[in-house]
Amino acid sequence: MPAPVVLSGRSTRLEPLAPHHAEGLAQAGAEDRTSYAFTPVPHGLEAARGYVERALAEQAAGRALPFAVVRADDGRVVGSTRFLELDYWQGPLVWPCVPGVPYGDPGTAVPDAAEIGNTWLAASAQGTGINTEAKLLLLRHAFETWRVRRVSFRADARNLRSCAAIERLGARREGVRRAHSRGLDGAVRSTAFYSILDEEWPTARAVVELRLAAGRPAVGVPAPHPVRPVTAPVRPAPKGAGPRPDDVDGRLVRA
Repeated sequence: MPAPVVLSGRSTRLEPLAPHHAEGLAQAGAEDRTSYAFTPVPHGLEAARGYVERALAEQAAGRALPFAVVRADDGRVVGSTRFLELDYWQGPLVWPCVPGVPYGDPGTAVPDAAEIGNTWLAASAQGTGINTEAKLLLLRHAFETWRVRRVSFRADARNLRSCAAIERLGARREGVRRAHSRGLDGAVRSTAFYSILDEEWPTARAVVELRLAAGRPAVGVPAPHPVRPVTAPVRPAPKGAGPRPDDVDGRLVRA
């Protein structure tokens, strides 16, 4: 399991999520909530405490590495993001494969592939470049410290703004899994999947860093596939099925 780490940039600091971040998350989530149509964002202090508790349980189980997104100039908590879907490919080949289980000492293992997701920001932090820099910090850590082979992303396929934000990072659209899971609105949603491979990372990094240095959000790497709306009808979800918070940026993401 990768050790928690602080990742610092020019305007953004990612701190390992901890109980003391709950109050800041509650304040961030209490701003204009109209952009949170596609991902769960805690509303109120008790909800924020529960959010942190569940995230830390995922971390203790070795399934995620959650962060609080902190604005560097004033130290204010403005959202959250995390690594998840950690996968390990080292050691002897065992079949059937057991994903998410490292070979050897779990305390020193680092993943060979990971996903970035469950990202949300306060309304006042959207469109400021914080999202772009947070993604850059996570990607740089994954590719240059962990030496992963792949970083993945996903988003509700209806959320075209989020899909476009992911593609601006240089991620390739792999396809859409139709009727994949239940969305936050209760409808059965399709999910768009993206990835960046280790050999693609230098080009993606150069473009994103250039935009950040110029003080502008990334508009950057041309996407190999345009974002297209899903035209298949959305059917009601089966009774009793709960929403699955598996978006990388399930809200209306702005860099």
